[in-house]
Amino acid sequence: MLKKLVPLAAKASFLALATGVVVLGVSALAAPAAQAQNRDPAYAAARAAGQVGEKMDGYLGYPVPPSAEIRRMAEDINIKRRALYAQRAQEQHATVEDYAFTSGCLLISQTKVGEKYQGPSGNWETRTSAAPLRDARCP
Repeated sequence: MLKKLVPLAAKASFLALATGVVVLGVSALAAPAAQAQNRDPAYAAARAAGQVGEKMDGYLGYPVPPSAEIRRMAEDINIKRRALYAQRAQEQHATVEDYAFTSGCLLISQTKVGEKYQGPSGNWETRTSAAPLRDARCP
């Protein structure tokens, strides 16, 4: 029994360490990624209109069926995010998925009043003046 617990404990410790490292790395990611995307007036307008929103997985999603133009713009941003997540995850010795999830937590916390985000239930929520609903696994 002890042999089984030791690997589990080691795995849990590694996961906690990896999550902590990812959190540190993501904070460096959030500002440049958000600044680059907010410079695009089309992105800012789509976000303000609720046509795109932050998902828990760190990527943009569509609270309403998107136009072809909105879809292209969001997919382009998601491709750039994935590349950045992959680079940062490798630097932090984390998986891209873990890094993206932690980034999603941060990006959701940075939404502004009126913007859409994906809540823990998977439903689209509209940000109010209160803190956004976040997944319990968020740091």
